[in-house]
Amino acid sequence: MGAVTDFPPYLSGLRLAGRRVVVVGAGQVAQRRVPQLIAVGADVHVVAPEATPAIEGLVGSGEVTWHQRPFADDDLDGAWYALALTADGAVNARVIALAEERRIFCVRSDDATRGTAWTPATGRYDDLTVAILGNRDPRRSAAVRDEVVDALREGRIEAPHGRGGAETRLGSVVLVGGGPGEPDLITVAGRKALMGADVVVADRLAPRELLGDLPADVELVDVAKLPRGRSAQQEEINRVIVERALAGKRVARFKGGDNFVFGRGYEEIIACREAGVPVTVIPGLTSPVSVPAIAGIPVTHRGVTHEFSVVSGHLPPGHPESLVDYAGLARMQGTVVLMMAVRNAPAIAAALVEGGRPADTPVAVVCDGTMPTERTVLATLGTLAERLHAESVKPPAIIVIGEVVRIAHPEAFGG
Repeated sequence: MGAVTDFPPYLSGLRLAGRRVVVVGAGQVAQRRVPQLIAVGADVHVVAPEATPAIEGLVGSGEVTWHQRPFADDDLDGAWYALALTADGAVNARVIALAEERRIFCVRSDDATRGTAWTPATGRYDDLTVAILGNRDPRRSAAVRDEVVDALREGRIEAPHGRGGAETRLGSVVLVGGGPGEPDLITVAGRKALMGADVVVADRLAPRELLGDLPADVELVDVAKLPRGRSAQQEEINRVIVERALAGKRVARFKGGDNFVFGRGYEEIIACREAGVPVTVIPGLTSPVSVPAIAGIPVTHRGVTHEFSVVSGHLPPGHPESLVDYAGLARMQGTVVLMMAVRNAPAIAAALVEGGRPADTPVAVVCDGTMPTERTVLATLGTLAERLHAESVKPPAIIVIGEVVRIAHPEAFGG
């Protein structure tokens, strides 16, 4: 019989929720491993005289217990799993030996061959967990894991659903915020949900390049082709996502920006709940913050503003259906960010000046934010109307009003 290290590992999924796991060491390696243990519900105990700020943060939030001292023999009492992650080989060897005596599987970071367990590279898709061990080659393991998970998302590897098959499984809806427009700015979770969907219901402002990456068998519903009229269209969207989910489909409702910032996302949540359809939300980078940031404009700045307001400008001041108190908004000193406001921006600027905002307040209009055609038009409240006309500004655009624009563009307004 060969040496122990001649044999491959036996892969097994550990159910560690509520069970004591001892992590000896609180440095960079522990900083990578501890969050994974927390994510599976383990009762994590860290033993180390010192810890990284990240580990201290987990202690402060009550997610782990820190024994701030050197390792002691009885630290493994009651443990189900252990990790020897210090930079001291003698301490790690001692942890391994004691774990062996107690029949506790133990990872050793400085010499994996002497541990009784190895940490695989793991990834998740839908309800699957993928684990890869590459003969103690972590980069290779991670690369293979990424390839497998990507293949699952893109449909290059089929992942049949559990008992009952696709015909009888319960469908679901996930609202995916696509971010401000640039495809790379969608969240990792958002892309996973999109690529794992059976049906994608997409908005006009959602990053459309991502739709080209969808598997060929995904049904794509273009919202722009649904019945006209804002209310009627929203009712039809609600009907489509509920109908497909009740048919057992995984539905991704794909929007630009964030679902809950003037995206009518909660109306879709209500429709799903009323129909008994499971629904979740994956927020996107919200455009009124991310677009100015990418254009180099902060919505807050120390010593300049302590608040910012995000306002829908799709209705002009004085409109009977408008819910915005422009007089109150004008009395505030912070940043105002206008969305869907290109057409009504001159009237809004006039209302803010009438309410007390100086006419020379700096304004930046970020057009096509994050896209190749992005540009920024500078103005003041007093000159905004003429600048919009002179520069032929068309939607989509984010309008930023306030002293933060001066901070970002001192050459135009004086710093």
